[in-house]
Amino acid sequence: MEKSRQKYLFKWLRSQQKPIKKELNLNILLATLSSLILVAQTWLLASLLHALIIEHSARSALIPQFIGLFICFALRAGILYIREKIGFKCGQKLRNFIRRQILEKIHAVGPAVINGKSAGSWATLMLEQVENLHNFYARYLPQQMLSVIVPCVILIAVFPLNWAAGLIMLLTAPLVPVFMILVGIAAADKSQRNMDTLAKLSAQFLDRLRGLETLRLFDRTSEQTRHIEQATEDFRKTTMDVLKMAFLSSAVLEFFTSISIAVMAVYFGFSYLGQIEFGQLSAGMTLFVGFFCLILAPEFYQPLRDLGAYYHDRSAAIGAADAIVNFLDTETASQRRQNIQILYKSAVDISAENLVALSPQGKPLTQPLTFRIPAGSHTALVGQSGAGKTSLMNVLLGFLNYEGSLKINGVELSQADIAAWRRQIAWVGQNPLLLHGSILDNLLLGDIQATQAEIDAALQRANAKEFTDKLGLNSEIKDGGLGVSVGQAQRLAVARALLRKGSLLLLDEPTASLDAQSENQVLQALNAIDHAHTTLMITHRIEDLKHSDQILVMRQGQIVQQGRFEELSRQGYFAELLNRRNQDIQ
Repeated sequence: MEKSRQKYLFKWLRSQQKPIKKELNLNILLATLSSLILVAQTWLLASLLHALIIEHSARSALIPQFIGLFICFALRAGILYIREKIGFKCGQKLRNFIRRQILEKIHAVGPAVINGKSAGSWATLMLEQVENLHNFYARYLPQQMLSVIVPCVILIAVFPLNWAAGLIMLLTAPLVPVFMILVGIAAADKSQRNMDTLAKLSAQFLDRLRGLETLRLFDRTSEQTRHIEQATEDFRKTTMDVLKMAFLSSAVLEFFTSISIAVMAVYFGFSYLGQIEFGQLSAGMTLFVGFFCLILAPEFYQPLRDLGAYYHDRSAAIGAADAIVNFLDTETASQRRQNIQILYKSAVDISAENLVALSPQGKPLTQPLTFRIPAGSHTALVGQSGAGKTSLMNVLLGFLNYEGSLKINGVELSQADIAAWRRQIAWVGQNPLLLHGSILDNLLLGDIQATQAEIDAALQRANAKEFTDKLGLNSEIKDGGLGVSVGQAQRLAVARALLRKGSLLLLDEPTASLDAQSENQVLQALNAIDHAHTTLMITHRIEDLKHSDQILVMRQGQIVQQGRFEELSRQGYFAELLNRRNQDIQ
């Protein structure tokens, strides 16, 4: 990873700390207080040793110092406990904050971007990579400040007693962060590679798990097992590389810290032997001064050592932030809008002129499209797979940018309030989403406000009331729609679309995965929808096409025919599709 990219990611990580600014400041304040108590504790300890060894004072006379020493120990332990609690809360709060940003972005980009990655990759992004940010906020950021504050407090306490000891600390202190940075640069690359490998492993494992039945039928389980084993081995290697860097960092820091403390110990040893006489101030070279400086020496380097240990957390956070920031920086179709309000009556009028759907990367997905869907009309969209039907749907939903013109009730969609527009859309797809919860919860999904009478009427029109009366609206639906059949789930989706009371109804082959009986029930429900909605349906069923007010025929990203069924069925590409359909049925 380039240094400029690392700096940008580090700046982004720091910019996210606003929600926990108070907690971070409190953490630093408590740590500063702990360092002051540490100086007082060391002073008491050095005084006790000097009094017992040199002055041979009675132990009874030193009871206040002993009591003060234990109070200092207790206070520092209590402060450490509180700091750990605050650090955990900081990390937890930031993880939730960043996960909310990711979820909001997922909601904004829509299926066009989401389908570009496997579910395992999204799971890794939301869980593992966000989790790797915890210690950056819980430990590294507070320690970054403390690595300056605590040494300064100790230097202020040491210099008045022995300037040579203070000078040794001051000159050797930069060695720790210099080598810490050198090791940390390599650690960031290792952490990023580790995250990429984990995302790949997660994606492969989940995809293979979903397709396990197919793999068994085609006798490919052994081959896929080898692929997962190879991905697991790659992840093991990258993890070990990260651990190597972490241990190398700790070893380097411990080495230079030990050298620095040893230099100070040698200085005091030769001073007591009378070989060195510089550095002494008014206090002289007493046992108290030696003990005080030598006891504080490890504590002087400890914040720098902790920062070095947590520098690995910084590297891991930068590696994880790379994927998070790449996703959060993805431009969505709604970011260019001016939030102009569309005037909604009941059904909406849609007109397009030279409309070109664009991919998230800005590449054209269709040819220029020109069409009009009048208010209250039923329009069918026909074409083979890859013709551009889904891309057109995603443009209408506001999930893809476009070139040209697309007007809703005379307002350009690229300038409209996309959130208000989506509230006017009801959707029924091939595989309707039913979440874990009751039937009622799923009917009112999307903050739908409806009375009991409206719910009963929608279920009646969707041919769903018969089974909902048996099961009860409070009947639980489990993950994956378990608890109702596919046909029942589709009729619940139709009822939900009716309750939404939208101006535009989008149907994406809503009967594609149903048996004949369920298909007829769902179609009866859809035919019961009056012309208060403008309806656009992707379908290949001849009966649906016959009852449509107009048909848009797409081929290789362009609309090649428009009109009613009777006109189009006589010649052209639509007639070819009908002939193929009839041959397939026969």
